[in-house]
Amino acid sequence: MKNSIVVEDVYKKFKVYHDKGYSLKERLLFWERNKYEVRWILKGISFAVKKGEAVGIIGKNGCGKSTLLKLLSRIMYPTKGKIEMNGKVASLIELGAGFHPDMSGRENIYINASIFGLTKKEIDDKLQDIINFSELQDFIDNPIRTYSSGMYMRLAFSVAINVKADILLIDEILAVGDITFQEKCFNKLKKIKKEGTTIVIVSHSLEQIEEFCDKSIWIKDGLIECIDTPQIVHEKYKSFMLKSN
Repeated sequence: MKNSIVVEDVYKKFKVYHDKGYSLKERLLFWERNKYEVRWILKGISFAVKKGEAVGIIGKNGCGKSTLLKLLSRIMYPTKGKIEMNGKVASLIELGAGFHPDMSGRENIYINASIFGLTKKEIDDKLQDIINFSELQDFIDNPIRTYSSGMYMRLAFSVAINVKADILLIDEILAVGDITFQEKCFNKLKKIKKEGTTIVIVSHSLEQIEEFCDKSIWIKDGLIECIDTPQIVHEKYKSFMLKSN
């Protein structure tokens, strides 16, 4: 089976400034502020995800999970290494990213879906499905600055799963919202997975990953500690967490 995602020996570093001056004058007068340290967040990550697979990424805060997802979505690029994404990518990484607060939910559907590459006609055809799934019919023409975080999530998720992407990237987005809607989201994810969409989820909820994913990737200190079925990986991860507490 063809790979949807191939990650080869990927490294990512960031410069962390101690006290950065922002103007040219500050940088010249207080040059010592420009000192920084280099932090390697990812230190040689390699894995592949087959078409139609669902993969969970787990690990402690700061281990590099969200950085990896941003690299996959091309929000940022690796310092070294290669990432190959085969197909159209939709991502739910930052809640409401791409939304304009003063525009209505309906207008933001058009903006967000066009970012994912849909034409106006394609969005017209999918508009009612997106609104119905979000259950925001009564609020769809209100400015989204009036929305709660749960309503943001409903709208963002509804757009992302209706754009017919080949690869869907999700970062903790299902932690927002009520239980009924979460269940609806999972059922929809299972459906699009059966249709061949590749899904990568970063989550702290091991139960969600075990219910939905074919395999888990445990990242520890910027390296892959273990890749296997969720049950095997999570047993090792929970044992490690108990010992480290």
